[in-house]
Amino acid sequence: MSRLMHVASGPYAPPVPARELTAVSADGARLHVEVHGADGAPAVVLSHGWSCSTAFWAAQIRDLAADHRVIAYDQRGHGRSPANPVCSADALADDLEAVLAATLAPGEKAVLAGHSMGGMTLMAAAGRDRFREHAGAVLLCSTGSSRLVAESLVVPMRAGRSRTWLTRKVLGSRAPLGPVTPVARRILKYATMGPGSAPGMVEACARIVHACPRKVRYAWSHVLDTLDLDHRVRELSVPAAVVVGTADRMTPVVHARSLVAALPNCVGSTELPGLGHMTPVEAPALVATRIRELVSTYIGSQRIQQKEGA
Repeated sequence: MSRLMHVASGPYAPPVPARELTAVSADGARLHVEVHGADGAPAVVLSHGWSCSTAFWAAQIRDLAADHRVIAYDQRGHGRSPANPVCSADALADDLEAVLAATLAPGEKAVLAGHSMGGMTLMAAAGRDRFREHAGAVLLCSTGSSRLVAESLVVPMRAGRSRTWLTRKVLGSRAPLGPVTPVARRILKYATMGPGSAPGMVEACARIVHACPRKVRYAWSHVLDTLDLDHRVRELSVPAAVVVGTADRMTPVVHARSLVAALPNCVGSTELPGLGHMTPVEAPALVATRIRELVSTYIGSQRIQQKEGA
């Protein structure tokens, strides 16, 4: 990655991976994958959101890689994964399956964490055989399964057709984001982060989001506009925890509460007062702690059971 794609120092600067590889999806799409931490450690797989990259998870990678094997990948067209003409929820699921196949041993369980579109990736893959083979538990951060544009609070108007129309125009704009300027930071902070977000957090997110190619951002905005994964949520039978910020304008709290109600095996819900959409950046330690808890509770116990059955 170039320096323009992420901050170069501080807690949000991406650490150097132990190794890198390319996973190949069902349609031939090539996906950049990073592995951090030691082989043999409990596995965590991180799936980032729309217009982001592996750099978005820098704080969690830095924290978890001390005693976990952390796998992070760039969604197609994002970061170092080349763009592909196919953009769909099924493609997201295909890509996740390819990453799991390339990085985990047969039958190996991992905790899968997804933010925003990354959470939607986990929902889209819920019924897939490889997902069920490898998912020991999941963390859904700042995400939703349907009505993303209709429920968005980015446009400060009363809910209804006018707000939905204008939100669609804003989020689906073809306009380039341009350089990261003070005005650009303020706009990004308003739309995606809580009012108390520190300047370093805003800068880190702005660098990542502004690095996303305009055509990629536009193509995926249409997928999110029509997304409906409500039926897939009901297939997500593994233990699932949910995290959301109460000031999230992109995927407001209503989405998290709907997920909690629909998930067959919800094991926790955390609403973070005053935080926005970028919860892994705005609350890095809390998100890492939730992942650790899921690993300890669901991956650790499975390892013990496997040893006892050997």
